[in-house]
Amino acid sequence: MTTLRGTLAPGSPDYVYLPVEMPPGTGELRVSYTYDRRSGNALDIGLFDERGFRGWSGGARTEFSVRADEATPGYLPGPLNAGTWHIVLGPYTVAPEGLAYEVTVTLVPGESGDTPAPVYPPSGVGGRGRGWYRGDCHLHSWHSDGRRTPGEIAALARAAGLDFVNSSEHNTNASHAHWADAAGEDLLVLLGEEVTTRNGHVLAVGTDPGTFVDWRYRARDNRWGHFAREIRRAGGLVVPAHPYGSCVGCSWKFGFAQADAVEVWNGPWTPDDETSLATWDARLVVSARQDGSWLPAMGNSDAHRAPDVVGLPQTVVLADSLSRDAVLAGLRAGRSYVAESRHVNLAFTATADDGRRAGIGERLAVPEDTPVTVRLEVSGAHRCTARLVTDQGVLLTSGPLPVSGAGVVEWRTTPARAAYVRAELRHEAALGPVPGTMAAFTNPVFLGRAAGA
Repeated sequence: MTTLRGTLAPGSPDYVYLPVEMPPGTGELRVSYTYDRRSGNALDIGLFDERGFRGWSGGARTEFSVRADEATPGYLPGPLNAGTWHIVLGPYTVAPEGLAYEVTVTLVPGESGDTPAPVYPPSGVGGRGRGWYRGDCHLHSWHSDGRRTPGEIAALARAAGLDFVNSSEHNTNASHAHWADAAGEDLLVLLGEEVTTRNGHVLAVGTDPGTFVDWRYRARDNRWGHFAREIRRAGGLVVPAHPYGSCVGCSWKFGFAQADAVEVWNGPWTPDDETSLATWDARLVVSARQDGSWLPAMGNSDAHRAPDVVGLPQTVVLADSLSRDAVLAGLRAGRSYVAESRHVNLAFTATADDGRRAGIGERLAVPEDTPVTVRLEVSGAHRCTARLVTDQGVLLTSGPLPVSGAGVVEWRTTPARAAYVRAELRHEAALGPVPGTMAAFTNPVFLGRAAGA
């Protein structure tokens, strides 16, 4: 047993590496740590072996162990090869008086067991064709800082009416091999990671099984583009999470040039989400007036533990099948809307007088003076107000929908008046002109020919 002690001063490096020499014949590595938690100190911990990543628990655990045949959640089982390993400390916040820590390392001699071959969930659910599928792509289990098992999350997802979920543990892929039993004929499980840097968090959604994405950089290091490309090479989507979150390190500082979508709605609706929505809409305005490229919006629960609600909110995507490739294609194209629960359903279209029609995430490519009917059909939005938003702002606000929550809103416009239209459903506001809490919102339908077309 070896005890490593030290004190980290304010301004210490983001990550401090404590070398551990792993001798031949080691059967288990055990690590525990304590630190001075006064004055808001916070210290994360993880492990790299002689070749690379072996696990991360952040600040969720005070101890972990690794063997060839099993490991603490958040860590990867595998051989304990001889060489120099590193315990990684991440001083998340450091008080002015410093952060004193003590790390105890125990190397247990023994035979190396067999490492089980990982079993991953299937990449699709058979027999499910083109349709609207509901999903939550930001969830945490006990493999990072959540408190639920994958099985418990899956049960809550089914109860919330979800068709797919995405595993998104902080800075670890260790959960990937623990989701197979949770998947089924009614639930597609995508695999990914929440890449948690000091300058913001980003979801890697639907990557190849076993994909690990490093997080040890800041925006000033100019390394983010490399890792965004790694996510795409692994088949996944790059989705900045809660870009205006108020927690330390949560606000997104890397820009959106590398993003495939953005998480506009995270958990229960808050002022942070209102800011995210306004900023996303402002980017839509610029896109509509320039090259026509745009960034779809998503919504996810970021649920960790009770009472966090899995599926609040959820992204509803039009996909050709309930499969990884089809769901990701629908999300990437923006053929989706975000709703607070399974009970809220909507259909949103724009139709020209000659019968040409476009839906969410699509473009109705008609001349600028063509009359267009925008139609929103809603159910499950009790006493909500519908708003139609364009590049000119909010151009239509309906009265409250009936108590039944079902209704239809129509509006006539032309591409000259609206480069795009998107819909919002808001609960009744408590304070006059202040918009109410969100019940649902759509990605836009674009009107007119694309810029430069």
